[in-house]
Amino acid sequence: MRYLIVLFLSLSLGACVDRTVSEVVPAAATIGTPKTVFASTTRAREPDGSYGFKRGETLQFLETTVSIPPTHTPGTLKFSYADPNPQKEFVLASVTELDGSQGLREHLRGQDDVTIFVHGYNSTQTETIFRAAQLTHDIGIPGSILVYSWPSRATGFGYAYDLDSMLFARDGLEQTIRELKSMGVKRVLLVAHSMGSALSMEMMRQAELQEPGWAKRNIEGVVLISPDLDVDLFRSQMGRIKNPPDPFIVMVSRKDKILNVSARLRGTAEGERLGNISSIDTLEEFPINVIDTTAFNRDAESSHFVAATSPALLAILSSIRRVNNTFGPNERPAIDVLVPPSERNQAGATEIVLTETGQAEVSTP
Repeated sequence: MRYLIVLFLSLSLGACVDRTVSEVVPAAATIGTPKTVFASTTRAREPDGSYGFKRGETLQFLETTVSIPPTHTPGTLKFSYADPNPQKEFVLASVTELDGSQGLREHLRGQDDVTIFVHGYNSTQTETIFRAAQLTHDIGIPGSILVYSWPSRATGFGYAYDLDSMLFARDGLEQTIRELKSMGVKRVLLVAHSMGSALSMEMMRQAELQEPGWAKRNIEGVVLISPDLDVDLFRSQMGRIKNPPDPFIVMVSRKDKILNVSARLRGTAEGERLGNISSIDTLEEFPINVIDTTAFNRDAESSHFVAATSPALLAILSSIRRVNNTFGPNERPAIDVLVPPSERNQAGATEIVLTETGQAEVSTP
């Protein structure tokens, strides 16, 4: 019964505001710190110019500018759906529709690094753009950031719709990566959250069926954050992706309440999804790093997105990034260098348990 209560609360809270409103305030760019966020989307364009939950037939590209408020503190994401305050909130300062992939090519010419952020269930396009801006700003990820905005229903009761949309959006994500590589982008990093992780895995699996080795050739690294994904399904997908991108990172938290509900609603008695597994024994043959962030659940605003909402964890990741940049160009994600390769399991999975002091305790099955 308590799982149904949690679900009911999510439906009630989601109905309190109109999340389709996305005001653009050009003056905000002179108040906060401007951050460029590109987008590729399979959402259909509405008559008013917005991109909602309907599924589009073609891939669209956008360039946006997000104003990060002067009062922003790491791990927080404050914004309004109407009358935003640039002094205190994330605000869209501009939205420009690009002329297809050629328009994106012109804006990314000469760019070596692009990080693609794939959102999860119950997300609007603007919320996704804000979250990507916040996460990259707080960690200091180099290069350009691009969100892949798939047509989520963006309501608490839209889970089934989102599952279908997630599968619908596989081709668009694959096309986005192919376009970036054709432009000469050297390194594409794929970062996915929640249901977006299922989308990313399905996309890589289908590409591998057509071109074995495609994922490793085209993606520099994969980071799955709180993946809302069945463990058996993940094993099946990894079995097809025989030589996955390196690094391949799965960030988990054993106190992820949302994933516990997701598992229970699916009839999984143990209440486990990939993002809240308690042991990596079932993943031991795969060359992946599983990073346990449970210790940072206490100061995180969301137990389902600890990597983006824990100030303590963000400070650690940001510090690692700054050190790497000081000693030379770093082509790998900050979270990949928490543990030197020499300390990892070279033949399979490595579990990295992070402590609140920033220590990394390494174990293998």
